[in-house]
Amino acid sequence: MATNAPALLDPEFMTRLEQLSTVSRKIFRGRLKGERRSKKKGMSVEFADYRDYSQGDDPRFLDWNVYGRLDRLFLKQFLEEEDLFVYILIDPSESMGFGSPTKLGYAARVAAAIAYISLANLDRVTISTLGPNPLQFGPTRGKRQVWRMFDFLGRLEPAGGTDLAPACKHFALKHRTKGVVVILSDFLDKGGYQTALRYFLQHQMDVFVLQLFAPEEVEPPLAGDLKLLDVEDSDIAEVSVSPALLKIYQRNLGAFTGGLRDFCVKSGFAYLSATTAVPFDQLILNSLRRAGLFQ
Repeated sequence: MATNAPALLDPEFMTRLEQLSTVSRKIFRGRLKGERRSKKKGMSVEFADYRDYSQGDDPRFLDWNVYGRLDRLFLKQFLEEEDLFVYILIDPSESMGFGSPTKLGYAARVAAAIAYISLANLDRVTISTLGPNPLQFGPTRGKRQVWRMFDFLGRLEPAGGTDLAPACKHFALKHRTKGVVVILSDFLDKGGYQTALRYFLQHQMDVFVLQLFAPEEVEPPLAGDLKLLDVEDSDIAEVSVSPALLKIYQRNLGAFTGGLRDFCVKSGFAYLSATTAVPFDQLILNSLRRAGLFQ
């Protein structure tokens, strides 16, 4: 794919992205104190409010100046600081190399936008491919890492078959800190997606599933007698493409995407489906924002 940084995100769009921040629909407390400020009250450096002292409260946070003026005990409260961990998982299988732009190229741009927003907000970002020999960027934080992130994504190439279950299991076992997980894939895995996605339930991750297709996969421009080759396992199917067969295909595709959507809803995951014909900025600024990934 050999994508370079300008092809991933142009400077004007990066400026727009800086107005956003990654959010979680669940509350995650980082193991380390970081620069992300939570609305929860806790112990930190930024004063938030006072409340009446109750027996058992830590006396170190009593405000004796207020006591001297009002002859009442008040406890100082502070904004608690948290780390948000953002994991971006990309399917680099051969089927993701289909289309123009390719699904993998489109996924790389989506990943670049999500990672840029998160790095700009000092979240801890990890990007990993889903495969038998995963490539990984991070975990890291801060805008100084943006160009390294672009370089990583720009070097991704489609290769191999789709086998999501072992890849997701490997990632889930290696990354146990709760956080936001964004999975970018077409989910065209003959082994299914259920086992793979269940691994994220065990660690209570906040999961966003983005299923990507090329327009030609949704509306195949095919007709006549054809020999179709599976790019991942070289299976060959001889078919006679007719309007009736195309209707069956689209019905089956709808059942497949609907099944994945229903599984995500039941699991508490967010689900989105898009084709690479969807304008990239619209997907990021509208669709993913409405899904609750950004604010």
